[in-house]
Amino acid sequence: MPIDQFENSPFTTVISFHKVIETLEDIAENDEVSYRVDYAKALLKEVEKLPELRTGITTEEMIYENENLIKNLLADLFPTALNNNEIKAVSFPFQNFTFNFTNRFKKIIREAGSDFEMSIRDLTEDNFYIMNCCLILSVHYNENIDLMRPLFYDIPDAHGIIKHYKIMYNADFVEVIPTVHAKKLSQEEINELKNSYNNLDLWKEKFPPHSWILKGFGIISLFDVTVESAISNLKSKLLKADSENTSFENSELDETFKSVFKLPDIQVGFSFFSSVENHIIKVPNKLHIKSFISTLEIDQKKLISLFNEIFDYLVLTKENLIISDIDVLIEDENFKELGYYFKQKGIESFIFTPVFTVEQISGIIELVSGTKYALNTINAQKLNDVTPFITDTFERIQNDIRNQLEAFIQKEYTTIHPSVYWKFLEEARKYFFELSETNYIYKEIVFDKVFPLYGASDIKSSTILRNRAITKDLQDQLHWLLSIFYLIDDENNKLLFDQRIFELKEFQNLLEEGLSSGIEQEINKYINQKIHPLLKNITDEEVIREKVAAYLSLFDEESQSFYQERKRFDTALNHINKRLAEILDAAQIRAQNIFPHYYERFVTDGVEHNIYIGSSITPSKIFDQIYLQNLRLWQIQTLCKMQNFIQQNSQHEMPFIFEMTSLILVYDTPVSIRFRMDEKRFDIDGNHNIKYEVIKKRIDKAFIKNSDERIVQSNMLTIVYMNEEQKNEYTDYLTFLASKAILDTEIQQFDIEDLAGVSGLKALRVNIAQNPFEESSHYYTSKDLIQLKTDAFKSENK
Repeated sequence: MPIDQFENSPFTTVISFHKVIETLEDIAENDEVSYRVDYAKALLKEVEKLPELRTGITTEEMIYENENLIKNLLADLFPTALNNNEIKAVSFPFQNFTFNFTNRFKKIIREAGSDFEMSIRDLTEDNFYIMNCCLILSVHYNENIDLMRPLFYDIPDAHGIIKHYKIMYNADFVEVIPTVHAKKLSQEEINELKNSYNNLDLWKEKFPPHSWILKGFGIISLFDVTVESAISNLKSKLLKADSENTSFENSELDETFKSVFKLPDIQVGFSFFSSVENHIIKVPNKLHIKSFISTLEIDQKKLISLFNEIFDYLVLTKENLIISDIDVLIEDENFKELGYYFKQKGIESFIFTPVFTVEQISGIIELVSGTKYALNTINAQKLNDVTPFITDTFERIQNDIRNQLEAFIQKEYTTIHPSVYWKFLEEARKYFFELSETNYIYKEIVFDKVFPLYGASDIKSSTILRNRAITKDLQDQLHWLLSIFYLIDDENNKLLFDQRIFELKEFQNLLEEGLSSGIEQEINKYINQKIHPLLKNITDEEVIREKVAAYLSLFDEESQSFYQERKRFDTALNHINKRLAEILDAAQIRAQNIFPHYYERFVTDGVEHNIYIGSSITPSKIFDQIYLQNLRLWQIQTLCKMQNFIQQNSQHEMPFIFEMTSLILVYDTPVSIRFRMDEKRFDIDGNHNIKYEVIKKRIDKAFIKNSDERIVQSNMLTIVYMNEEQKNEYTDYLTFLASKAILDTEIQQFDIEDLAGVSGLKALRVNIAQNPFEESSHYYTSKDLIQLKTDAFKSENK
């Protein structure tokens, strides 16, 4: 039987081991190691009995008849120690005739079954011919041709799961030899071929069939890229999907997920959610998508009643719902009927993953298995790799492919806040309408005459607590080191260890006086340079070695520092900041209903926010000062809610007691904001508006005039203003909110010290009442304030 895979090839393939034999001959004659010489001579003696090993073999039969001899001949290239690990064999580039398999390769082929035939994925006879011609151009004509696109074998395992293996060729032992029938090509002909990849007739004309000899042997190595390949295939299919042609071929998707999860009985389905009707809907028949939730077996009302609680869970948590044993679901009274429904369908474990697009749920990915615990919280993590692609597809099905204007905005600007999106869309239209203009200049996005609102919720005690945590870690570290050194009994180096103990105690004394500037760096430098090198050389006593190992286990790998108390602090602070940001973001959704405005926030040791409101941001609506007043009232109430959260959680749930200051800057003069292309963000525009930014950056560190007291204090709201009109407006707000038990009744008033370049600032300050934290509680508006004043006026005039 011939070796060539396809009948048509520019090559006649001849398997030859002449290069290996020549190496053995060199070892036999010149090597200085006797056992290598003896081994080479013995092997050459066996090779002499079969001259075809040198001259060339053209049939498979001769290979198989001399399998053991060939294995010994190639022993150096196929190390015995790697036989069960590497997937390796002898083969020629692009051909499927393969032999001398490693044990692991044999196991893979054996598990694939006797009916399985290895073939390279998507390699047609035409591709095979042209790729071999390119090999000749590269090797014989020294043309710089990158002909190697990734090649793969798709091989089923013992469970029928398709595994994907990337193919790598080593052609060091291959020679390309022209026959008398080979044509000598000019550079002009070679250039013509480079521009004619798909012209098979031209390639055959320049490289007639079997006009070249491929002599030697190649080494093929396979690498398991099952997950990567499956995800890539899934991505390719989903990228083609749209509302008319989803490309959701369930059989193909099932095979993909089987490969990713390595489970033979896994199935995948999809459910869609209607944001209008607010429940799961049946999948339209024309989409040809399988679903285990919204099937034709149950009517719409039954579907809604069965899955409402599951849907509510997915929406509220935005996390996977994972049931590894369906009997557990049946035991839950709320889900008993649902459990039986799945049980009847042969489902024993499942994962439901919500798909969110534009912050609302649009569907559910359904993974089901007929085996208990086959799907679980561990392998559910693999969905993180595929969910983004499916999410994109859901979005395209429901909303169609995003148009070129959106792509332009995303590329040239950044993700845009909804309130100002229209302005970027307008600029994008101008760009597309003027595509013929080669020198089109992108216009900067500017909003004129907008009112700024600035607020900051700052964790006042964070610096002190952070320093305490650092000090505690340093003290603990020094204590650990001293306890180790006290155990060391080394008469030869007694002076050295006594000196180190003295120095460590000196650092302890310094820390007792407080964490002064630079002391942390000094201690860390000393320990890293003087102490740790000593610890590495302590190997005598097991007790000391165990103590050193316990000490080193307390180190943070990333920072390479003693990081216990600081870690507790950072974790607690990050949690606080995250929740404060979430509270502010959630409140912002409500605030947009007052009047659409631009909003941004920043997390530091606390949360700052900027808001800009005005007719230039929302020209489709009539702007009035009443909207600004309502937004100012909303801002005060939101900062109070954030303060209540800190008071409630820091006192009872957190390992540290955090204190927060709340600050608002009132600025009546409209400003302009400009989108900075270099930083992809808005900034105050113009020198005349710079005063606002100066005040913002300096005000939180300011003092009350003629005192050493900061204007911001724990559990208090400070409002910085500039004139009497602003004072009267905010006094009304504070008095009103005091009547609602949100603030205390006593309002402090004071002047603020002059800042660099800014003078005449004043402030109101009031305690924030300690109320139970309620994120979704009622917000009062200026209408409520006016009603209160009206009622008070009526009461006074009765």
